Amino acid sequence: MKNDLDYKTKLVPMPPVEAKPPEQQLPLFSAEAIAGIEQDEKKWRREVLEPVTSKKAPWKKDFTTVSGMETNPYATPLNIAKQDYYEIANPGQFPYTRGIHPTGYRGKLWTMRQFAGFGTAAQTNERFKYLLAHGQTGLSTAFHLPTLYGYDSDHHFSAGEVGKCGVAVDTLSDMETLFDGINLEDVTVSMTINSTAPILLAMYLAVAEKQGADWKKISGTLQNDILKEYIAQKEYIFPPRPSMRLITDIFKFCAESVPKYNTISISGYHIREAGSTALQELAFTLRDGMEYVEYGVRAGLDVDDFAPRLSFFFNSHNDLFEEVAKFRAARRVWAKVMRDRYHAKDPRSWMLRFHTQTAGCSLTAQQPYNNIVRVAIQGLAAVLGGTQSLHTNSLDETLALPTEQAARIALRTQQIIAHESGVINTVDPLGGSYYVEELTNRMEQGCFEYIEKIDQFGGMVEAIEAGFPQREIWDASYQFQRSVDSGEKIVVGVNAFQMEQEDPYDILYIDESATSVQLERLNHIRATRDQQKVNDALQALRNAAADPNANTMPLIIDAVKVYATVGEISDAFRDVFGTYQEPALF
Repeated sequence: MKNDLDYKTKLVPMPPVEAKPPEQQLPLFSAEAIAGIEQDEKKWRREVLEPVTSKKAPWKKDFTTVSGMETNPYATPLNIAKQDYYEIANPGQFPYTRGIHPTGYRGKLWTMRQFAGFGTAAQTNERFKYLLAHGQTGLSTAFHLPTLYGYDSDHHFSAGEVGKCGVAVDTLSDMETLFDGINLEDVTVSMTINSTAPILLAMYLAVAEKQGADWKKISGTLQNDILKEYIAQKEYIFPPRPSMRLITDIFKFCAESVPKYNTISISGYHIREAGSTALQELAFTLRDGMEYVEYGVRAGLDVDDFAPRLSFFFNSHNDLFEEVAKFRAARRVWAKVMRDRYHAKDPRSWMLRFHTQTAGCSLTAQQPYNNIVRVAIQGLAAVLGGTQSLHTNSLDETLALPTEQAARIALRTQQIIAHESGVINTVDPLGGSYYVEELTNRMEQGCFEYIEKIDQFGGMVEAIEAGFPQREIWDASYQFQRSVDSGEKIVVGVNAFQMEQEDPYDILYIDESATSVQLERLNHIRATRDQQKVNDALQALRNAAADPNANTMPLIIDAVKVYATVGEISDAFRDVFGTYQEPALF
């Protein structure tokens, strides 16, 4: 396999960071100790390792990580001998390698979320209340494909997709039903929405206002990450630059009006699901984050006015130690970049806060109950890596939307990790592990290599237009699939330990009645709303979109309040911005 970062690769230096004088450094090991360990390690490699590696391992062909990174067979203090303790530091201290909170999970447990959304708003509202009743502490909302692409449920492109892969939301009426009986001041809500993120945020705020909630007390997260759409998920509508303008409009609006709300969740998750390695996920995600910071500053915002509300969203895959190292390196890279490159003064701007979801791409349709074990390992990696929020996939998500039983098992997995495993009792329990610290360093330095390459394009938008991250991911995905096909990488139940006959599994089925119910609701709204107010609101929105100095968010809120639809508002933007066609890349 092609390796992201070969074990013997020479590592590039850090970006400009002020070096500490020797008297301010605190080496982890004495010179005498290192000299003795070096002799012991040479002897071990010569007398123990070489006789084993000279023969082909009969039971395993490949000892690289899931991502194909070479692994150190015997980690010792030599691997981190030159490490300055202050690079690891104490929890809650720059550069936050060991976590952003001084007491870890003793101070506050991570938010337990289960991604939910299917059929109509009423059906999803029932699932929300079911999950909250079983101990979930935050809601994550999945919207169906027509909403993601800015079409109403009665558009011809929506045929066969209404309510299938998420909840159907066309108007404010649907959002009101979705959160009926749920106090938006008391629960954090994450919304997985990108191209149409401003519209769904506007609807969410309008519902909160109708509930009597104070916008300044609302907390939650809007995914709102358009760059990863061009890189990986492909659910874009508008070209990159006007899309970035809509995001900075949200930054500005929420900094003033919804200050506790996370205005973006910069998402490596989908980059990993598209086939990237762990290192590519880390590097492309953080460089996306840097791009949003640069566009925010260009839009006239002070970095400390919006950076504290940036959050991240990572994938947690099967290789436990690689994932833990990735999360620890992410905090360290972000802290250095924000302090030393963007000169943020507020420590909250330096702190990388992140949500994690276990790896959907690792789940198998074959022997689906094996997925419970995969999810438990991945969830454990996220917790050991210090996540602030976690979604554990259900065992049947590779087959369909999860059943209630499967969603409950996934939630119980988090609860068992939290309350029975003991891993929350100490901060960063793997900190100081020779292997984990070495992997963390290699992840960090490999990340800076990628950042430098993207800087040479002029930024992430320019790199996307040149196809750089897309090609890197395609190549990694191809290399991984080759390793599975050849048997280098074992996937239990797929290329090894198969069953001749699979046991049947009953999946959740969304029948077509959701379509008829949704279309009836949509037609009723169109028949009873004040059409002139809708027309006026949409025209005002077009005018604002055409004015680069205007903020579109107040106009979007005005439009949703008069029950303009997702499709109508998206069409108003299409009229001004046009749509994006990805260039052919080879």
